[in-house]
Amino acid sequence: MDDTTNRKKATATAASLRAPRVAEIVADKLRARILSGELGDGDRLPKEDDLRLEYPVAKQSIREAMRILEAEGLLTVMRGQKGGAILHTPQPARAAYALGLVLVRQKVRLDDLARAIRVLEPQCAEMCAARPTGRGAIVKRLENLQTQSIAALNDSIKFTDISRLFHEELVRSCGNQTMVILLGALESLWSGHVHEDVTGETERGVDRGPESRQQSVEEHQRIIDMIKAGEPDGTRAAAEEHLARVQPRRTQGHDAYVRIAGLESVVAQSRTGLVGS
Repeated sequence: MDDTTNRKKATATAASLRAPRVAEIVADKLRARILSGELGDGDRLPKEDDLRLEYPVAKQSIREAMRILEAEGLLTVMRGQKGGAILHTPQPARAAYALGLVLVRQKVRLDDLARAIRVLEPQCAEMCAARPTGRGAIVKRLENLQTQSIAALNDSIKFTDISRLFHEELVRSCGNQTMVILLGALESLWSGHVHEDVTGETERGVDRGPESRQQSVEEHQRIIDMIKAGEPDGTRAAAEEHLARVQPRRTQGHDAYVRIAGLESVVAQSRTGLVGS
């Protein structure tokens, strides 16, 4: 092979490395349409031949673009006669689930997760109290959960699940979507752990008693009262005091890591989009 041929091949290779592949360009255009809402969740991607009319490229490039989007979770290719590509718009719960998998893979300890929540959740509570509008709606949702909690004082599992909804609602109502999505994922993982822990206690005949649950109700009420009064500092302090009391009993004696079991609630929410809604 002569030097001229080698130079031509080298030039062609360099050009191919610099320029985006055709499939990536097509994937970029389709992704932009999905993210803009032009193509909606659950819509079917146009058939391959129709896509080639819109994007005059080789079939292989169309198929590779679809594989790129499928790897990103933006579409699912269904096989068979009624097959096709079903589109998925990005959902906070899917991001939450992915974050949960990372924590599981990195062997993050439960007390590490708890500390993060203990730092960030009071900030969300403070933000709820500082909101210039909408505090009445927040208080109404929290008071509704309070009513449910009081009705469940003698049922440890049900009470705990409702109590965890109270904490998740504080995060969901803070008004900062980045915090809602990121901390919402951590709250879902913690809720899964707490539910599993309380269920295990119940099966072993262990019950901390309605007095402890009543104390949680009173602490939750103080948080509600501070939000209602528009007192950010007081709300934050009330949330910090509450978490400082209740969290240690869910980490003491647990030489454990964030587990796959804790992702079950996130999986359920990924089908309904509840995290960060």
